[in-house]
Amino acid sequence: MTRTPQLFRLDASLADETSVSRSVADTFEKVWRLEHPDGIVLRRDLGAAPVPFIDMTAVGAGYVPAADRTPEQRAAVELAETLTDELVSSDAYLFAVPLYNWNNPASVQAWVDRILTAAPLKAGGAEPIAGRHAVVVHSRGGGYGPGTPREGWDHAEPYLRRILEDVWKLDVTMVTAELTLAATVPAMAGLKPLGAASLQAAHTAAEDHARRIAELVAAGDPAVDLTADRAIA
Repeated sequence: MTRTPQLFRLDASLADETSVSRSVADTFEKVWRLEHPDGIVLRRDLGAAPVPFIDMTAVGAGYVPAADRTPEQRAAVELAETLTDELVSSDAYLFAVPLYNWNNPASVQAWVDRILTAAPLKAGGAEPIAGRHAVVVHSRGGGYGPGTPREGWDHAEPYLRRILEDVWKLDVTMVTAELTLAATVPAMAGLKPLGAASLQAAHTAAEDHARRIAELVAAGDPAVDLTADRAIA
């Protein structure tokens, strides 16, 4: 018996209704829900509820026999397993990550670090989510494309690709909205049309990729086993 498709959505913006990354991700989720009206959307909001930064307790807890762990070590292992299970139990992924000070929000790094302490998604591990589809909604206040003064200053996208593509082996599509500050920063007023066009293109791309991925999951994409148990073995 097949189970209900599950989308994992991660948000990292500190903003709420003014967040561009959340808005574009909302567009993706709306289309996904239309394609899978009985589906599940599992949320992890790092902007509203960040996970604790990693420490030596978290780093070493997994190497201690379960019966010998301190309460702090048990809590660290349980958190890492919970975060990992959210990914392993899902069929597709939506990551909404803004660019903060030319990098990912610190909450994203903390989330990744915690997950990498758990065996299933450690680098060089079993790769339980390899081949599944993910969209990263990436919002950038300025312009960072080829030929711009700050080309190469976006250090977030390369890191996300390293973790999501190279370590976890996801099939990643980037949806980028840039010049998002043009609408509110006077010095960027001349870039408003470009910013508006980039935002509209991001919403359109989010719609298209949501429909594509939802259809792949519904059709029984080989990368997604919809008959599998959600629990981590």
